[in-house]
Amino acid sequence: MLASRVEEGEKFSHAEKLNVFIAEVMTEAGRDMDELDAVAVGVGPGSYTGLRIGLSAAKGLCFALDIPLIGMGTLDVLVAQYLSLPNIDRQPGDVLFPMIDARRMEVFTTAFDGSGKEVGESQPMILDDPWCSALPQDKRHLVFGDGADKASALWTGHSQVTHVVGIRPSVFGLVACAETLFSRGDFADMVRSVPAYGKVARVGGGFPL
Repeated sequence: MLASRVEEGEKFSHAEKLNVFIAEVMTEAGRDMDELDAVAVGVGPGSYTGLRIGLSAAKGLCFALDIPLIGMGTLDVLVAQYLSLPNIDRQPGDVLFPMIDARRMEVFTTAFDGSGKEVGESQPMILDDPWCSALPQDKRHLVFGDGADKASALWTGHSQVTHVVGIRPSVFGLVACAETLFSRGDFADMVRSVPAYGKVARVGGGFPL
């Protein structure tokens, strides 16, 4: 990582700030746009507006510079962020559950093995005692992300669940995912790539978007 900008305010201003931030980090990194080999972007789940603006900006850069697009799932970035932590306690058979807040007690999640390989299918789900009780007792299940943090009281009653507090998607997870996908030549289709909302987005009147 050569430079970064992070906006964590409650009122996001994606459209106003994104291109400004891009220009600033390129200047800080001492690089020109024509030196880019690819553009990586998170495709979701996440904020409907943020995903649309981010993916549109990334596609615009790729089309203009004739370089490939790398699309990364937010859950993959969360896992990469967790695995990048220094001195993490890894145990054989660990199951990782990155969790993104989907409002109330619902989250977006799926299972990954201890090496970061996805072994489930991403879906929205409700966090409750029956879900925790169904997890095998002979494995350690690590939950993290803002979806896990909001349910901290739930985890205390289930010994097979380990809550890792305060993990968020960050530039370190983004860089790790981007490098892996770039090295494999795993690029997105710029025409067909769309945000992965996780749930159907709705506009006024309840019509699906």
